[in-house]
Amino acid sequence: MRKPHLRRLFLGSLACTALMVACSFVASLEERPKKEVHQVVATTYHRTFSHAHPVLKHVRAGHIVMTKTLDASGRDEKGVSRSQPGNPLTGPFYVEGTEPGDALIVHFSKVRMNRNWGFTTYRLGLFSLTPESIEGLYSDRYKNDLVLPGSSDLLPWDIDIQRQVVRLREPTSQVVKFEFPAKPMLGCVGVAPEGDFVPTSGPSGSYGGNLDYNEIGEGAAVMLPVYHPGGLLFIGDGHGLQADGEPTGTGVETSMDVEFRIDVRKKVHLTGPRVETKEYIISIGSQPEFSSSLDRALQRATSDMVDWLVKDYKLEPWAAHMLVGYQGTYDVVTVAGSMALKIPKKFLPHQR
Repeated sequence: MRKPHLRRLFLGSLACTALMVACSFVASLEERPKKEVHQVVATTYHRTFSHAHPVLKHVRAGHIVMTKTLDASGRDEKGVSRSQPGNPLTGPFYVEGTEPGDALIVHFSKVRMNRNWGFTTYRLGLFSLTPESIEGLYSDRYKNDLVLPGSSDLLPWDIDIQRQVVRLREPTSQVVKFEFPAKPMLGCVGVAPEGDFVPTSGPSGSYGGNLDYNEIGEGAAVMLPVYHPGGLLFIGDGHGLQADGEPTGTGVETSMDVEFRIDVRKKVHLTGPRVETKEYIISIGSQPEFSSSLDRALQRATSDMVDWLVKDYKLEPWAAHMLVGYQGTYDVVTVAGSMALKIPKKFLPHQR
């Protein structure tokens, strides 16, 4: 025998319960702190990684920063000169609550070219070759003042932002079409180094710096050791495209729109920069070019990777050695400078 009044009571109770759950869910969303977004455009740019530079912006872990970088010559997205040349840096960004011994994790959600031209040098650097293989083959001079006033060794490149393509404007090869898919990256990502050391934005080291590593693009996370309160992060030196090692001494130099989020890991005591991409974890044996041989950089990268695998992924030391030995890939980050070691993430256990 049907009891319609009981059915109505049941449906009414069910509707009230659903409404209460929905209201609770909305309230919980409203209670969650929204990620704060900072839009920052610098008016002063630095060419050294120094803890003494005035802070550009104070941020907290989890905040999002939207900013811009100049090209290596100091020009912005409109081609206006905003700084002296030599990899001008945007920063420093002070991360509240960060102390020496911590690590910054910089998640790059946007690294995008924002103008339609860039430039490169005209030939491979002598650091990439034996001297007799280049001197006398062709001059390092191309045309005076073609790209920048006072320069004769630079070539112009066109950038198609919509198609994400870079194309050499001149000279024209009769054999090869110099039009390639862009792979935007940041050459400079670093913090103020230990003590009162003030390196220029030319070399790299344990603090990061002018890494010139073409894996540091959109979607990458860069981990850096902290030596001073706040970390003091600097970025700059955008490239639309760059080969492994930066063998010409330049990428396709251009300005960038950049968006990133910073997280902090407490008391991890990194010895140098690390990178994580969608496919790899990467240790960088970071050192200034010509300061030591590449085998030393390789050793630094390998030692750090073993430490990373053992401490964070809980591999037995022998297992870490075997994983490096049979799944590792080495990159030449900069010619006569740094090396990187990559391990595919698909072979790693979940971090505990």
